[in-house]
This record gives sequence, C-alpha cells and structure tokens, in this order.
Amino acid sequence: MTTFTELGVPAVLTTALTGLGITTPFPIQAATLPDSLAGRDVLGRGRTGSGKTYAFVLPVVTRLAAGRKPARPGRPRALILAPTRELATQIEATLRPLADAARLRTLVVFGGVGANPQIKALQAGVDILVACPGRLDDHIRNGHASLESVEITVLDEADHMADLGFLPVVRRLLSQTPATGQRLLFSATLDNGVDVLVQRFMRKPVTHHVDAAAQAPVEMDHHVLHVQHDDRFGVLVELLAAPGRSVVFTRTKRRAKVLTRQLCAAGVPAVELHGNLAQNARNRNLSAFSDGTAATLVATDIAARGIHVDDVTLVVHADPPVEHKAYLHRSGRTARAGARGTVITLMTDDQQADVRDLARKAGIRPVTQRVRPGDALLAELAPGERTFVAPASTPAAPAPQASPAAAEGRSRSSRRRRGRARGAENGVPVAAAEKPRTARAPRSGQAQGQGNARAAATASGQTRNAGQARGSGQARGSASAHRPGTPQQRPASSGGGAAAFSARAGGRRSTR
Repeated sequence: MTTFTELGVPAVLTTALTGLGITTPFPIQAATLPDSLAGRDVLGRGRTGSGKTYAFVLPVVTRLAAGRKPARPGRPRALILAPTRELATQIEATLRPLADAARLRTLVVFGGVGANPQIKALQAGVDILVACPGRLDDHIRNGHASLESVEITVLDEADHMADLGFLPVVRRLLSQTPATGQRLLFSATLDNGVDVLVQRFMRKPVTHHVDAAAQAPVEMDHHVLHVQHDDRFGVLVELLAAPGRSVVFTRTKRRAKVLTRQLCAAGVPAVELHGNLAQNARNRNLSAFSDGTAATLVATDIAARGIHVDDVTLVVHADPPVEHKAYLHRSGRTARAGARGTVITLMTDDQQADVRDLARKAGIRPVTQRVRPGDALLAELAPGERTFVAPASTPAAPAPQASPAAAEGRSRSSRRRRGRARGAENGVPVAAAEKPRTARAPRSGQAQGQGNARAAATASGQTRNAGQARGSGQARGSASAHRPGTPQQRPASSGGGAAAFSARAGGRRSTR
C-alpha cells in the first residue's frame, strides 16, 4: 500500500500526520499528490467526504516550507479560497498542525466578524491565508492585503462558490495572483461557470477524478420513510434519541430554528446552524455538536458542504431537498473517509413524485417503507437505547413597564424582522439587517385626550409587554434546554411535540 512518503511528502509532515493518526492516503490524495507536489496545476474532481482537504493542504505547506521566505506584512505566500465561514475555519484547523510543524503562520478571514483583528494579523505577516472571497476582497480594496506574492492558490468547493454567486469576485482575486503561480482547484462538478475558471486561470491542469461526483458512496445506506404529516415529528424524535451524532436538514432557516426548539423541548438536545445566526453563535453550536454536548445538529444547506464532524452516523432530510446535488452533499456529512452511514428522507404523500425524481437523479435506490412512531423499523435504522434529557426550566421575567408608543414601536420592529426572515433564502449571504427605528413619543395633540383612553392604552401596552415577557421566558427555557441535564427515560411521543410540530411547520410545505 502506498504511503505519504512514497508520494513525496517530506518527513516533517509525515511525522505530523502520524501524530494525528493519519498514516494511509485516501484515493484522491494518492492520485493528486505526485502532480501537486511536483508544482503542476491540478484539477481534482470528487464527491464530498473523499479526503480532498489534505490533498491540497500538503502541497501548500510543502512548497512554502521549501522556500523558507519570511512572511511579509499583508503579503501572503499561499491563498486558499472557500465558499463558507465554516468550511474556511475547518480548513485552517486541518492546516494548522502541519503549518506549525513547518514553522509557517496561518490566518483565516471571513465576514460576519470584526475586521480589525484580521487587519492586525495580516499586517503582522502570514504565510498561508484561508479566506472567504467577499471579506478578502474588502481587505484588498482597503489596502490591507495584496496577492502579488502568492505562490500557490487553492479553490475548494468551486462549484459551491458558483452556486452562491461568488464567481465574479473569485475571478477578480485570481487575476491579482501571479500568472506563474501554481493553482489547485477542487470541485465536485464543472458546471455553472467553474469550467471558465479552469480555462482562464489554470495552465495545462492535470485532472484527477477519483470518485463519481454524481453518485453516493457505497458505504451509505439510503432509506425513505413514508409518513403522515402528524407523525413526522414523532418519527424524527425516535430516530434522534438513539445513540450517536445526527445531522437533520431543513429547507428554510425558520424551520431549522423552530425544529431545534421543539427537539430540545421533547428531550433531544439539539443545536441549529443557518445563515441567520451570528458567527459567535455558529461557533458555539458547532463546538457543542463536536464535543457531544448536543448530539443533533439541525441545519439548512449551509452545512451541506465542508462541515466535518467525526462519527456522524445518521443524516435525516426532514425536508427533501429540491436538487439531487443538494441531496448528495447533505448526505455526505455521514459515511466520510470510508466509514458507514445511514441517510433517511422523510416523505409525505404530496412529496412522493418529487422524492422519486430526486432519487433517480442522485443515482440511488432507497428502501421505501411506511412508518409510524413506535414501529420496530425505527430501532433497526437507528439502533440503541433511546435517551431523553429533561429540558431546564427558566422562570419568566417580570413584565417591564413601557409606554404604549414604545410597545407599538417594538411590535412594528418585530413584524419587520419576521418579514425579513421569511424573505431570506438558505445558504446565501444575507444583507445587513436594518437598524431598528426608535419609537417616537406621540404628538402633543395626540397625547391629549380623556383619562379613560390613556388608561386603556396603558393597560393594553402592559398586556402586550406581559405577553412578550412570557414568550421571552419560554424562549430562554428552550435555549437553556440545549444543555443536557439528567437523562430520563420516557416515551418518544410524550409532550405533545408531534402535534405542535404539525401545527406550526409540518402540516404544509414551507416556502419561507
């Protein structure tokens, strides 16, 4: 069997890999490393979970370590572009131990967080820069970074960048790197303009296509569970209460948020991941999922690519995706690097035609069966004793005293926020939120009136505020339920979760 040393990886890096428990190359690594280490442009095509990160991280570190040039302020020597914050963060985490072994500095740059720490780190000098295109473009435009010293450039998940509309800025960034530099591009497909990048920026690239991008890995078992609307939540709870890590995909951000709260209330610790979360919240939730504090991650397609957590045994499509490519990338969160995994799609009566078409295009033949909560099949698909965690309770805060005008201002602001949430799309960078308007005091003519009218308005405002306080307390109780407490054994369908789920989200196809 081929070793990393035989492929040309230097001893300092093979030692670092051994310390990480990595001793045998995966097929995509064995295929691409001889060419990439030799300085050739490489086009790597393969499905998610095939081990592509080390396939480009190793040649990047090897090339820069051999050059032994000092890091210059704002002038990185290597650039790795990734479409999402989470993927960029994970690439840098994979890269860091190897870079440390070679005494190279790394930095990850993305939007959604303050720019000043990134600017200071750039000015301190960095060898390898991992970046999302938008924030890097901002730093370059503002004079904080330059790509004129880049020796090797990597584009990871290039087809996903195209799906998110990043290709124009990617072309602009690549055109600022030296034409003589080495370029590595990894993508599952070459559609949506990715082929244009290859033709324009790569010099006689060597193409390696190890895994079929349009097919699911053989280590993955596919099942379709035909359920009634009212049974969806009960079935989902039984699956997720089993041992092991699970990822649940929804079609919208609002649905991910609601479902996470319902799962926590039903005793299944879960965290959410979607585009409406601030970066700190994303990091906290991913950490909770990684360290086992919450064994279930409820996500939109933002997590369909690049998010890698070891030992994800189950992927559930609570909402079947629209495209077969999304199905394959979602499903790729399990059965990674040769491990086995199970993928389950929940299908209602009105979704049968869509799911059949999805399976045909994805090249899979799932086992389709009708189920209800309590069926023995659920224990076969997700084996192990079901464990439920009692959600922590948080008392509601006392209702604050506020003027009717202030209460009405909050009501208008809340309606605007709900409207924006319904209009946002999953996985696509969203525009900055509007600044809430300050509620104005009523004009003097409006303020004058009979005492009874003022009293009625004040009572109405206090009633609304009390309702808001109760809702806030409930939300805090649900949020605190993300932290598991003492395990308790109780039926999966207890707590009325299935009925609530159906009434709020499950009884219709959500388009928000």
